[in-house]
Amino acid sequence: MGDDDGSARSEDRPVAYVDRTLEALIPRFLERRLADTATIETLVSQGDFDTIQSMAHSIKGSGGGYGFDPITVIGSQIEDAAKAADGSAVIVSARKMRAYIEVVEVVFVDE
Repeated sequence: MGDDDGSARSEDRPVAYVDRTLEALIPRFLERRLADTATIETLVSQGDFDTIQSMAHSIKGSGGGYGFDPITVIGSQIEDAAKAADGSAVIVSARKMRAYIEVVEVVFVDE
């Protein structure tokens, strides 16, 4: 559908192919991950790397299950950076996740 109009899809825009049975859950999932990015940045300023590590572990576990493998990868990066108490690396990864969520095109597919 989106391919009929050349402006509908950008080569630079990531695409996530998600099982249609999850369609109702995806907007809330993505909203929560966006909220997580803000929370993580706040936690970095508080030096609370234990909470960040726990959040990142959950993010890592949920991304692929919903069809967003890059969220899983970034969650792992955040978790590793939190283990090392590397605040700048945590923030870079959190912002990478936010940027991905803001541009990802979700395509629902029948499994």
